[in-house]
Parts: sequence; structure tokens; C-alpha cells
Amino acid sequence: MSLNRRQDIVLRALLAATFAASVSACASSPPPKDQAAHQGPTPTEQFTATADSHRDQILLAAHAEGLSAAQAAALADLVERWRDSGGGPITVQAPSHGGGESYRSATAIQEALTGLGVRETLVKLTGYEASTAEGAPVIVSFASYEAKALKCGENWDAFTRSEDNKVNSNFGCAITANMAAMVANPADLAVPSAVDPADVQRREVMLGKYRAGTVTSTAKDDQAGGAVSTAIQ
Repeated sequence: MSLNRRQDIVLRALLAATFAASVSACASSPPPKDQAAHQGPTPTEQFTATADSHRDQILLAAHAEGLSAAQAAALADLVERWRDSGGGPITVQAPSHGGGESYRSATAIQEALTGLGVRETLVKLTGYEASTAEGAPVIVSFASYEAKALKCGENWDAFTRSEDNKVNSNFGCAITANMAAMVANPADLAVPSAVDPADVQRREVMLGKYRAGTVTSTAKDDQAGGAVSTAIQ
């Protein structure tokens, strides 16, 4: 057998082995990420409005006679901020070993909060361990939320490249940022608002009418008619 013939046979054997190895590798390897099923959010959910929580608090020195004029004004300002935040529990923390002055100050703060329109069930009196009992303040605080700002337009994709049929990386960012800036209570972005209980008595009345086969709609009000007056005609 000639040398060229032998080299040709060896070369064909190597090509066949390489092809077989590549076929087995393709059969066992997972598909590329671009071809895999997309499990992420929809294009309209690329950006999410969120809110950061922090404690809005004031420190009031304990007085035997209760609250001073400056402390009462600071407490009123705190309640105004509390109303703007949508309400919620207000915590009054007094030093555990502060003595009678701390107790009287905490009681005066609770009464002042009630007088400012805060329900008694929303005021929580607790104690805390101060490093020193002498001069330890009474802490009045509540959870406040602030909408987190979104940074849009920092990086842009090429609009002319659409072969993958995907949206731009900034798609929906401006709309989400505007919603976060306009929301009345940023706490709604963090936790859902409480829902008032249903009117059970009204529901039973309507179910009773439905079971009896009577009309469940509200009776017509004669004063709500839309007839046109003929006085000028």
C-alpha cells in the first residue's frame, strides 16, 4: 500500500471519530440559553416599584409635669407625618428603669396622641433597656415608607438590532418610575392595605331577597328623575 493511500485512510478515520464525538456531545448537552423556555417576568414587568421602610421617631425628655410646649408641638408634627404616611401603629418606648418621670411622660404622650386623633388601639406602650436610666428619653416612632427611585436610561440597547425579538432594556422603566413618584401612600408598594370587613347584615338582606325571588335592586327615587322642565318652552 502506498504512503499516500495509508495517510488518506488514517485521515478518514480521524474525521469519522471527530464527527461521532460531536454528535454525542450535542445529544447530551443542554440547549443554549437563547433556545430555552423563558421563565422570567413579562416585558412589562422588567421594573418594579418598591418602597424602603425606616422609623420616623422623636426623642422626648422625661418631665415630672408631663409634656412641655415644645414637646407637644413636636408630637403634633409627628402625628401630621403619621397621617400622610397612611397611619399605622405608633410605638411609645419608655426606659425600663426610668422611674416615675418616664412613666408620667409616657402616659402624657399617650393621652396627647389620643387627643390628636390617634386611636387608642394604635398606640403601643413598650419599654427598652437604656444604657443609663438617668436622662434616658422617651422614644415615639412609627414605620414610614418612601418610594424607591428608579434610574432609567443609563444603558441603551441598539434599536436596530431586533433579531432576537426582545424589548429594549429600558422598556417600562419610565412608566414604573412615574407610578412610584405619584403613589399617595408608598406603604402600598411594600404591603397591601387593610380591607374593611364586609357588611354582613346587608349581605343577609340581599341573600334573603334572592332566595325569596323578590327584586334585589334599590327602589327608584322619584327625586332622581331626569325629566326636562317645560317652564321655558
